[in-house]
Amino acid sequence: MEFMAIIYLLIFVIFVLVAISFLQIRMAGIKIKDFAGFIQANEMLDKLYNFSKRYNLMSPQEQIIFLAEAEKVFEAYDKIPSIVWEDEYRKYSEVLQAYQNIRMTRWSEEQKSTKN
Repeated sequence: MEFMAIIYLLIFVIFVLVAISFLQIRMAGIKIKDFAGFIQANEMLDKLYNFSKRYNLMSPQEQIIFLAEAEKVFEAYDKIPSIVWEDEYRKYSEVLQAYQNIRMTRWSEEQKSTKN
């Protein structure tokens, strides 16, 4: 009987902790759905960060995929206050820099091809 009481108490504590977590997220002005998207985007940011180091070596197809995935990450990060992700700022800025460089390169190539 005592064992069941301990299990019920632990389950209750877990629910309370989850509810407090949701409450703190909501009090920070973040929607739960946006926060879940941010967690997924944070995982993708790590992958994009590794790709951003070699963006000069990417094929055009890889660049297109990189650009699309980076836009998703930027959109998710825009919905979250920067104080939450300030530890990831260096990775974010390097991915953003690679994104801008790829966009600029692709734009200049398009301009060259339209002139010819």
